[in-house]
Amino acid sequence: MTAYSKFVHGIKDLASYTARGIFNFTHNSFALLGIVVVFTFLGLMAHPELRQSGEIKLVTWLRERQIETFGMNIETDATDRATAADPKDLPKQQAALAYWLSKKYRVAPEPLSALVAEAYDQAKNAGLEPTLILAVMAIESGFNPFAQSPVGAQGLMQVMTSVHTDKYEGFGGKFAAFDPVANLRVGVKVLKDCIARAGSLEGGLKQYVGASSGDDGGYAGKVLAENARLVQVSMGKSVPVNAPVSVPVTTTSPVKSTDKMDASIGHVKVALLSTGE
Repeated sequence: MTAYSKFVHGIKDLASYTARGIFNFTHNSFALLGIVVVFTFLGLMAHPELRQSGEIKLVTWLRERQIETFGMNIETDATDRATAADPKDLPKQQAALAYWLSKKYRVAPEPLSALVAEAYDQAKNAGLEPTLILAVMAIESGFNPFAQSPVGAQGLMQVMTSVHTDKYEGFGGKFAAFDPVANLRVGVKVLKDCIARAGSLEGGLKQYVGASSGDDGGYAGKVLAENARLVQVSMGKSVPVNAPVSVPVTTTSPVKSTDKMDASIGHVKVALLSTGE
């Protein structure tokens, strides 16, 4: 065997020994790592406080990384809290209303789509026309869920939160007045009660705004006019956003339910203003 052959043979042996050593090292390392993982898992299961502490540290580290990467906290479930829907997913009538109201009140069609769909659902339960509910929201707040009047009427349907606090208990408390869906549902309840007590739609609207049988400042007429426009929109008619509508006085109540009504009034806005409260 020549010197060159011996050299080549030695190189091959060295490479073989090296490869075998690396294999044994990594194999044993992975085995050791697996054992460490198993014992760590068992230790965490036996000591929940350690697991909780580790989870807190991990979440804190992830938030710090989010802030470092994006410049703000990221919440992947934020979309679940948003009151919004795709108008393309709505029935034709509801989509038409969402787009029309969006144009008139300069509100995005997605949140309006969610409100239109909710109004239709609540209308079935309350025995009211969905367009009437939407008309009340339009006149009361212009679809601003954070609106507040000088006397404390709040949210989409401008419900007097201080008067109807009990109705918000099922939604987590009075701050739910600023949740669009919660405010809509409470407002529909109050509106239904007012119409039932008054015995007519126009009278119920006067009670809702707090005018009872007195001067409502044209409120009922405005709501009825907007309702008439929305009815036409829902029928597929082309209605200019500021189209004038002549509305006859309504003397019958559209409420179908005969449930016992509570004795609280609607907004009591006029009463509060007259007493200076």
